[in-house]
Parts: sequence; C-alpha cells; structure tokens
Amino acid sequence: MGKLMAKAARTPFIAGNWKMNLDHLQAIAFVQKLAWTLQDKNHDFSDVEVAVFPPFTDLRSVQTLIAGDKLELKFGAQDLSQHDSGAYTGEISGAFLAALDASYVIIGHSERRQYHGETDEVVATKVAAAHRHGIVPVICVGETAEDLEEHGPSAVPVAQLRTALEGVVAGKEIVVAYEPVWAIGSGQAATSAQAQQVCEALRAVLTEVLGDEVAAGTRILYGGSVKASNIAGFLKEPDIDGALVGGASLQIEEFASIARFKSHVGTL
Repeated sequence: MGKLMAKAARTPFIAGNWKMNLDHLQAIAFVQKLAWTLQDKNHDFSDVEVAVFPPFTDLRSVQTLIAGDKLELKFGAQDLSQHDSGAYTGEISGAFLAALDASYVIIGHSERRQYHGETDEVVATKVAAAHRHGIVPVICVGETAEDLEEHGPSAVPVAQLRTALEGVVAGKEIVVAYEPVWAIGSGQAATSAQAQQVCEALRAVLTEVLGDEVAAGTRILYGGSVKASNIAGFLKEPDIDGALVGGASLQIEEFASIARFKSHVGTL
C-alpha cells in the first residue's frame, strides 16, 4: 500500500529526447503541432507532465514559442558542462540553460557515456552543476547486454546511481531514468517486470542515500524502445513513473499517444 500511495503522489512524466534531430525551424513546427495535438485531446498537463529535449541550437526557439504562446509543455537540454564558465570550448554552462528557463537537463545518457567517455564521477559533477543553477537533472543509468550477462539485472544501474547521487544538493529535485542500453533503438523493450525489478532497486538506493521521503517523491522513468503500444504496461508498475522516449518522440501522433497513456487503459 505504501508504494501505491507514494506513486499516486508522483506526477507521471513523459519526456522526449530528440537527440541530434530537428533544427530550430523544425523544432518550432514540431512543438506547435505537438501542443495543438495534445490540446485537441484535452490533455491535462498537471496530470501527466510532458517535456521535450531538443538540441542546444533549438532551445531559444523552443523557449520563445512556449513562453509566447503560453504552452504547457516543458523543455530541457540534452547535456550540460560540469563547469560554470571558463575556457571550455564547445561546452554549455548550466547558467546559460537557466537563462533560457530550461526546467530539466539529461545527464549521463548512455550515448554520452559510450561516445564521450563520461564516467560515473563526471555524471556526479554534472548533477551538482545542474543543481547550482536550479535545473532538475534527469540522471540516466543503464546496463549493456554484456553488463547484464556478467553482473545480472540492476547491479550496474545501481552502482551508477549511487555515484551520481554524490552530486545531489540536499533539498533539490532529481529525476532518474533507467535505460537498458541493450533495449535502446533495438525495437525490443524490456518487459514491464524486468524494468520494475531494476526501478525498485534504484528506489531502494534513493531511500538508502537520500531517505524515505525523497525516495518516495522521486520520479523514476523507463527508456528503451518505448511506444504507445507498451507504455501503459510500464506505467502500471509501482516504481515506474514515466518514460524517456527516443525515436518515438520524433513522431507527433505517437508521442502524443504515449503522453496520453491513461486514455488507453483508464486510471492506473
């Protein structure tokens, strides 16, 4: 009962990671149409929060549109620097993101870890940087197929999260996203039971490190081949509070349908 009551208090969160897709003009058109599509379906943004994570070059355009048209969509960045300012060519300060009113920033995505060599320790410094500027970090954790075979379920994501939490500022919000690397872009999502097993272990780490109250209030997302056809199964699980959506977030009707997961199955 405790888990169910805690889940009811956590607002579901559907986030779309556009990765390196859509320029600023395409982003404007996409956000307009997504907002209209959800509004036409009478989507309640206070009941299910929806956010998009466009490339850096799109952020100002997205911010201006959302603010100017008073849209209820949220937006965030795909990464930030661990440094606030200085001689760090090509990096983006959290101060810049805060000036754009970005609500969130993705940190530690598997592609950053794989292609840019980001360690768990770097992820922790970026979490701290986000909090310094009032931005909510979406902390990504997940295992490869090799990790799964060698260490079993949850061991690697749990270790990644434990280190990342060293960067958390007391009293500041975080979001955790479990993305099994073996499922991303494969078309083969984890089962809801597999995802729940790991997310339950992640919430146990949150409890151990940050306490019962923070753990109960922290949203944990699942990511990895999420579609409208499987989202409801994940959201029925007690420790899964939303989804970090990749490829499907680039399809307006599909992404809007994912955001409206409750309409597929009624109240969860």
